[in-house]
Amino acid sequence: MRRNAENPLVAFIVSGNKKEIKLALPKGRIYDKVVKLLKNAGFTISGNGRSYRPKINDNNIKIKILKARNIPRLVELGSQDIAFTGNDWVVEQSADVLELIDLKFDPVKIVAAIPKKYSFDELKKKKKVVVASEYENLTKKFLEKNGFDYVYLRTFGATEVFPPDDADMIVDNTSTGTTLKQNGLEIVDTLLESSTRMIANKQAMQDEWKRKKIDCIVMLLKSVLEGKKRVYLEMNVSEDNLNDLVKILPCMKSPTISKLYGADGFAVKVAVEKNKVAELIPILKEKGATDILEFKLSKVVV
Repeated sequence: MRRNAENPLVAFIVSGNKKEIKLALPKGRIYDKVVKLLKNAGFTISGNGRSYRPKINDNNIKIKILKARNIPRLVELGSQDIAFTGNDWVVEQSADVLELIDLKFDPVKIVAAIPKKYSFDELKKKKKVVVASEYENLTKKFLEKNGFDYVYLRTFGATEVFPPDDADMIVDNTSTGTTLKQNGLEIVDTLLESSTRMIANKQAMQDEWKRKKIDCIVMLLKSVLEGKKRVYLEMNVSEDNLNDLVKILPCMKSPTISKLYGADGFAVKVAVEKNKVAELIPILKEKGATDILEFKLSKVVV
């Protein structure tokens, strides 16, 4: 029997053969955000920048870096237990996986776009409309639903450069639509809204040890995401103003209130949503709060 001492927050006592969770991280722009989230949750990942198998400070987790588009199918097949990838690739591949968390990272829309000189309705009447995209299944479903006579052209990045010479329409991901506009394209429909998700293999979640380990990882990650949304406010208030102040506090459950030492009044502590603070602090001041302090939160376990 031994305990993983490198990361006691998520360590489990195991016996016999070493048990492990296989974790896939997405290569590319999502990688840094996911690694930062894991670090804030207590998982430190190290590598030389070229290795596809970086190390993590938990002996029961094995990491592999893969392209985001390859991840959903590998998780479905069970070669990876948990992973992070865009929901667009999960839907594109109809991957039979379990979604654990929507991280809200890198929100994008999968859209159909055409050159501004074209009319969508007129394009539908055209014979053999050439449509370029990385998303074959999403694209074909969209075209067949709208009654297009089409030729599908698979792309491998830079899809927006194909029209008008090499394609009549594209289906691509976009966050702001700026790149499409710069290339003379106009969005005609939105097929899907996507963001980074944490997914799991369904069979892995049936294994008791793996499920407990994964649940622990999920809890820690969610606590970091929740911590980013809130701040901790601490203030003093007189006994006369206490009840009126407490009534307006948008706390998670109820505020922590304690008697001030050697003075009249109370200390009030509360975790509130970050986006409400600018509006809330002046109101607290009006209700008699003094010595208001604001602190960042690293984790909030609900």
